[in-house]
Amino acid sequence: MRLALLIGILLQMNTIIGQSYKDSVLEFQSHLNAEYQDSEKSPLEKSDVKKFKGHDFFPIDEKFKVKAEFKRVDKAVPFLMKTTTDRLPTYEIYGVATFELNNQKLKLNIYQSHSLRDTEEYKDYLFLPFTDLTNGEETYVGGRFIDLEIPKEDFIIIDFNKAYNPYCAYSPKYSCPIPPKENDLPIRIYAGIKLKPHSK
Repeated sequence: MRLALLIGILLQMNTIIGQSYKDSVLEFQSHLNAEYQDSEKSPLEKSDVKKFKGHDFFPIDEKFKVKAEFKRVDKAVPFLMKTTTDRLPTYEIYGVATFELNNQKLKLNIYQSHSLRDTEEYKDYLFLPFTDLTNGEETYVGGRFIDLEIPKEDFIIIDFNKAYNPYCAYSPKYSCPIPPKENDLPIRIYAGIKLKPHSK
């Protein structure tokens, strides 16, 4: 009886943990949808805001939440990141994340914006732009972004379920960073935001 009770408790705990993670992703999705429905914040054209019914996302899959080894880059050299316009913002590679996904060892550069790090609100902000084999089909051709914070340990959590599109996916009037080719993943990331939002 005690063993059965213990198994039942463990199963219940796993369910709660799973729900908690799912809820955190759903909260992210809800926040993103709310931003696009707000005519003051939305990158959509005003006529499209009225038709917007929410983004289309891949099913939440915890496999795409990875714990990556994180190595800080010493004496990083600032560079001008290419964008979809002539704008060239200054970034540097803050660290390198190494992880396994779909039985492949992968690596991504994680960047820090020089302009944002001088602000109190974004001083710990890190930027992860990436491309993968879904681009141009299920997802935006120009890749997707993930927001991160400076880790306190020698690892960092990368959650592809929270990948979102640059504003340029919705309007050409924006200037968006182009993911460096070093961050082109040779696999399909079936997680996060898809190409087109829902509309009427």
